[in-house]
Amino acid sequence: MNKIEVKVLNPSAIIEAEDMMVTAARLTQRGEKIKNMTDFMKLRESTYKPETVKTMAELPHPTIQKFSVINIAVVGASRRFLAQVTRHQNEVKFMSASLAYSDYSDSVGPNDFVIPYEVMTRPIIQLPLFLATCQASMDAYEKAISLGLDHDSAGYMAPQSLRNVLIISATPYQFKHMISQRTCRRNTDEMRYVMLRIWEELFKLSPEMFSPKTTGPFCVKHHCEEGKMSCGKPFSADVTPTEMIAESFPLLMDSHACEAINCGVKRFEKAVKTQKDEEKTKKNSFTKALKNMLSKGKKEENNEDKAN
Repeated sequence: MNKIEVKVLNPSAIIEAEDMMVTAARLTQRGEKIKNMTDFMKLRESTYKPETVKTMAELPHPTIQKFSVINIAVVGASRRFLAQVTRHQNEVKFMSASLAYSDYSDSVGPNDFVIPYEVMTRPIIQLPLFLATCQASMDAYEKAISLGLDHDSAGYMAPQSLRNVLIISATPYQFKHMISQRTCRRNTDEMRYVMLRIWEELFKLSPEMFSPKTTGPFCVKHHCEEGKMSCGKPFSADVTPTEMIAESFPLLMDSHACEAINCGVKRFEKAVKTQKDEEKTKKNSFTKALKNMLSKGKKEENNEDKAN
């Protein structure tokens, strides 16, 4: 799960979201003072403190948090993550790389697969088998493309671990809803990690709007809602997304552990290249032998014709 990157594409939208949230809340209480556009703009441009944003964000009125759209790019998450996160449809839009139009036949190697966190904890035993399975799928994909199969049909052969590029566009309120649901320990590791990374970026830009109290999992905001399915390991009420990542995914915060995984991937990549080079050499030798045999046969056939 290393090498997954997250970036807010329009950070100014966070400021706009705060401005619009405060403006929307204020105009509901000061309607009698707004007689014209000048009055409205005066209200719109009036200053406010960070504490005001925090107070507004904690109110049970989600509409005031829906007057801005934040665009976030996620590079390197798997297609399995894509299948899961797109279950969210209310006030959120997605744009993903397409298996029907993209051609992965000549560009995919071991670094193009998301390695599950569980595999990262046991790299010596699990990593070679995992990478070999993924690479075999993409080798079959590449072979199918070379034989004329269209990209869309060949895409069904791609493994779920194949890395993807995704843009998520949503209102602040919807991002908070998704983060709250998907950072719970009951979710898959990759889903939790990506959502924590998204929260981490949003928290840096506005700790008041995306505070743990309004954005964190249920156990952080109030109490666990999983009932008998609860993990029994609640986070503290003031935990930050960075702290949650460090607690849940320590290997991803450990440069030595990540380097060990990268070395394992490089070893596998070298082994695959060696194998392909050997196969290519054998194929070239076979082709050369076949050509020589055919050439020799043709010469003998011509000699026989001349003799007759």
